[in-house]
Amino acid sequence: MQNQPSQKSAKSFAFKLFISLIMFMVMFALAVMLGAKSVSLADIWSAISNPNATGDDISVIRELRLPREVGGILVGSALAVAGAIMQGLTRNPLADPGLLGLTSGANAALAATFAFMPAVGYFGTMVACFIGAAVGVMLVFGIAALRRQNMSPLRMVLAGSAVSALLAAVADGISLKYKISKNVSMWTSGGLIGTTWGQIEAIAPVIALSLIAAILLSRQLTILSLNEGTAVGLGLKTTRVKIVLYVLITLLAGAAVALVGNLAFIGLMIPHLVRVFAGTDYRTILPLSAVVGGTFMLFADTLSRMINAPFEVSVAAIVSILGLPFFLFIVRKGVRSLS
Repeated sequence: MQNQPSQKSAKSFAFKLFISLIMFMVMFALAVMLGAKSVSLADIWSAISNPNATGDDISVIRELRLPREVGGILVGSALAVAGAIMQGLTRNPLADPGLLGLTSGANAALAATFAFMPAVGYFGTMVACFIGAAVGVMLVFGIAALRRQNMSPLRMVLAGSAVSALLAAVADGISLKYKISKNVSMWTSGGLIGTTWGQIEAIAPVIALSLIAAILLSRQLTILSLNEGTAVGLGLKTTRVKIVLYVLITLLAGAAVALVGNLAFIGLMIPHLVRVFAGTDYRTILPLSAVVGGTFMLFADTLSRMINAPFEVSVAAIVSILGLPFFLFIVRKGVRSLS
C-alpha cells in the first residue's frame, strides 16, 4: 500500500509526458511543413529517413527548416528549464533569465566579442555568452542582496530591470563605437533565421548535458524550493547544490543567447503553465518544462514566419507579445501567494 501513491504519481507523470510529447511532435511537423514554401509530410519523412533523397523540397527541409526548428527546440527547452530552476532556487514567481539579467549580460558579452575578438569563432562566442550571463546574474543578486531582509520578488525584478538596461546600454555603446551595430542587431533580432547544423553541433551538447544534470538534481531543487531550513535539516549540502544549479542556469541561458539573442518571458511563462497540470515537484516540472518550452518555441517561430508571409516577423517580438500579458498577470495575481 505504501508504494501505491508513488506508482500513481509515476503513471500520472508518464501520461502527462506522453500528451506533451504528442503535442510536441505535431507542432514540430507543422513547423517544418509551413513557411514561405510549404512542404509535405512525405517530403519531411524522406528527408529524415532517406539520405539518398534529393530535390528542392528535400534541400529546403534539410538545410533550412530542420536546423532552424532543432535550434528552436534547444532554445525553448533551455530557457524554460533555466526559468524553472531560477524560480525554485529563489522561490520567486517572477524569476526568468531574461528578466534577471542573464540574457542581457550574454548579449553585452556578444557585442564585446564582435568588437574585440571578431575572429574568435562560434565556440568562442558561446563561451563569451556564458561569461556575460554569469556577470549579469551576479550583478542582479548583488544589488538585490544589499538589503537582504527585503529581497522580495519585485525587488529582484527591479534590480534585474536596472541591470538589463545597463547591460543593454553597454552593448549599444560598444556596437556604436566599433560600428558593429548591424552585426549585433542581425544576431540578436534575427532569432532562428540562418541557423546552421554547425551551430547546432556546437550548442546541442552544452544544452543537452545541462538539461540532464538539472533533471538529476530535480529532487534537491524541490527540497530547496520549499524551505532552506528544511533542506539543511534533511542533510542537503545547500551551498554546493546552489552553485551547481546556478552554473547550469548560466550554461542554459548563455547557450540560448549564443544561438538566438536576447529572449525574455519563455523562462517565466513555461514553468508556470507546467505547474498548472504538473504540481510543485521539480522531478516533474523540469522534464515537462523542457518539452513544453521546445513546443512553445516551435509555435512562436512558425507564427513569426506565417503572420506576414513571405516576410518574417522577429521571433523575439512574437514571444514578447505573448509573454507580456502573462507577466502582468503573474505580477497581479501571483506575487502575494507565491513570494
